[in-house]
Amino acid sequence: MNSANSVVVLDFETTGLSPTQGDRAIEIGAVKLQQGVIVDRFQQLINPGFRITHFIEQYTGITNAMLNEAPSSHIVMHDFADFMGDANLVAHNASFDQRFLDAELARIHRHYSGRFACSMLVARRIYPDASNHQLSTLVAHNRIEQQGDFHRALADAEMTALLWQHILDTLCQRWQCQAPSFAMMAALQKQPKANLERFFAKYADNQPS
Repeated sequence: MNSANSVVVLDFETTGLSPTQGDRAIEIGAVKLQQGVIVDRFQQLINPGFRITHFIEQYTGITNAMLNEAPSSHIVMHDFADFMGDANLVAHNASFDQRFLDAELARIHRHYSGRFACSMLVARRIYPDASNHQLSTLVAHNRIEQQGDFHRALADAEMTALLWQHILDTLCQRWQCQAPSFAMMAALQKQPKANLERFFAKYADNQPS
């Protein structure tokens, strides 16, 4: 299905910013949306094979003791690949999560067929008056009830899913975008802000009457 409200929303906690520099995933959280409703969840700590820094422990609340008991990426990513299947994917600052998803799946020779959309890039176009477009700021800006602690993967994935659904509701109310497709959202995140009215008018013209 290509509906924008039937997706897997995911989030990684990691040892650093770049898998090409040796950084690894230490937690993955994800929720499965079907027609805007969370129908399944996935959460797992991942042992990266080395000790994480004190900064990462403080930032995420994930400790080396917790990771010592966690399964390897090999086990977790096989399970997650099965969980996401061929769904389209959403993440906040998706380029970051996509890099780690690609790197961790490459280690076990698994692939995915879904496309990525970025809630942060879309939000920059839809909520230009927000003070910034971090997840916590957008949640507060849109008065979305916070669930869980930021910087833990499942909580961030759940809040991203709520933000994503709020974005879809905003499109419906402000631009009369009924049942936006995932392809439309992927295109929207690349639009210049000055082109939004033309973009939505073109989208409306292409909708069945």
